[in-house]
Amino acid sequence: MADTSSGTDAAKRLRPRVMVTRALPDATMDRLDALFRTTNNRGDQTLDRRQLADAMTACDVLVPTVTDRIDADLIASAGPDLRLIANFGNGVDHIDLRAARSRGIVVTNTPGVLTEDTADMAMALILALPRRLAEGERLARSGGWTGWRPGAMLGNRIAGKTLCILGMGRIGQAVARRARAFGLSLCYHNRRRLPAALEEELHARWLPDPDALMSEADILSIHAPHTPETEGMLDARRLALLRRHTFLVNTARAQIIDQEALIDALQNGRMAGAALDVYWREPLIDPRLLAAENVILLPHTASSTVEARLATGEKVIANIRAWADGHRPPDQVLEGWV
Repeated sequence: MADTSSGTDAAKRLRPRVMVTRALPDATMDRLDALFRTTNNRGDQTLDRRQLADAMTACDVLVPTVTDRIDADLIASAGPDLRLIANFGNGVDHIDLRAARSRGIVVTNTPGVLTEDTADMAMALILALPRRLAEGERLARSGGWTGWRPGAMLGNRIAGKTLCILGMGRIGQAVARRARAFGLSLCYHNRRRLPAALEEELHARWLPDPDALMSEADILSIHAPHTPETEGMLDARRLALLRRHTFLVNTARAQIIDQEALIDALQNGRMAGAALDVYWREPLIDPRLLAAENVILLPHTASSTVEARLATGEKVIANIRAWADGHRPPDQVLEGWV
């Protein structure tokens, strides 16, 4: 009898079992169904840890999102067939890359597709926070507005102010390009300095010391990745370097900022306000932030556009197809990806 095992293995790899943990755009789920043996979570029920563990024992490819914590224990208990984690999203701080690598599991992400949308949202918050747009909208809806007065709802002009950017990757650079159009001066801190030609194009000044970034900022916008090095980077000591008129915008990861230190600075007037799209224990938001008038809160929507979600899905599919064909996926994440 002929040995058909190799042919069976090849056919299985070409149509791998794919487990998707959250509801994705219909077009993406339909394509996944057509291309692979896919289990889609069309009901969009968040998988608990037991359900996630079960899924990882019964698939070749896992497609998680930022809401799924794929830690070392889950990876250790995964089935032997799991060989690809094709993350739906750019950030992979919710996946233990070292543990995946030790098991021979490839991890991919979806870089680039969220850049413009996240930069748009960051720029919107950079405008909204000093001009008190959220406060004004609440006042207009409350019925308590008594009409125009010269001294009412005074905000701050942003033209001529200094925008300091922490993290000058794709998104930070896209924010810098937008900010120039509004007359903001730019400085930044990044682990690696940008090439001189790019600095000149962006009119951005590099500050090698993050402490200097804090002390120069009129507006501080966070665009660094969440890594062991950046977790808690903005602690009480660094936040104390901000001036009282400084506004802080975070559309990156909450863990970069010490939440208690941030709340203390806001409550005690050591900074002017904050706009946050990310939180330490999402979807929970600290009640003290909910009660603060000088804080804009968004429900993690910086990248929430139809275009971004569809493009993310296309990248996930491209990564799975490349892997299934025996090629290195175009967006393979290395352990030291940041």
